[in-house]
Amino acid sequence: MSRIARRFQALRAEGRGALIPYVEACDPDFETSLALLKAMPEAGADLIEIGMPFSDPSADGPVIQAAALRGLAAGATLAKLFDMVRAFRTDDQETPLILMGYLNPVESYGYERFCADASAAGVDGLIIVDMPPEESGPLERFTKPAGLDMIRLIAPTTTDERLKTVLNHASGFVYYVSITGITGTRSASTEDLRAALPRLRAATDLPVVIGFGIRSPEQARNASRIADGAVVASALLATLAKTLDADNRKTDTTVSSVLSQLRDLATAVRAA
Repeated sequence: MSRIARRFQALRAEGRGALIPYVEACDPDFETSLALLKAMPEAGADLIEIGMPFSDPSADGPVIQAAALRGLAAGATLAKLFDMVRAFRTDDQETPLILMGYLNPVESYGYERFCADASAAGVDGLIIVDMPPEESGPLERFTKPAGLDMIRLIAPTTTDERLKTVLNHASGFVYYVSITGITGTRSASTEDLRAALPRLRAATDLPVVIGFGIRSPEQARNASRIADGAVVASALLATLAKTLDADNRKTDTTVSSVLSQLRDLATAVRAA
């Protein structure tokens, strides 16, 4: 059983959903992003998404776009991201790690090499935002042997027929994009989420997590009750950005501010 499957099984036994925070690799620098990554489980993260910085993150709003550009300015590469994961795994062998990003850097790195290096470092799953299932065969040839889950995105506009196609290529969990639009710009209502989830539950046995637009502890609590987990990204990155100096360098409050916010989110999710 994979780390992702074990974690969701354990959470089901606890009777609660997962909190899944997001950290952008090398934002605002390698050491700070690694410090955040290492501290997130103790602050309440059940799984963690790591952003792969890319210059044109088309599905992301301004907050994540800015984080990606800061990461690239700090020298982010996939090799450095794998260094982060290896460093994390020296102390934590249980928390699932998911890489989220776009196909261009993966293709440039080489599919086979990418999957082998990601697996060896300790990555558990991939979310490749701009890779439709019909075109994923060349990558999936290597993800399955490497033990990497391919996590698929489902939108409010996904038709029943399309849902079948996407889920046929999904493993790990299903990521429900709760809004039509880019990340961090608005939020779906609790009523909208409650209406959307039964269709997904009927179509798959995989856990379903909700992302895009979850900012507050209340929203995280509600999403984790309705689904199997809540992803919080832009809200944490916005907090990080506010702590940086004029040159986008960390300050004494950068790590502590993000972790404090994460603890508040975790408290709400656990109360659910």
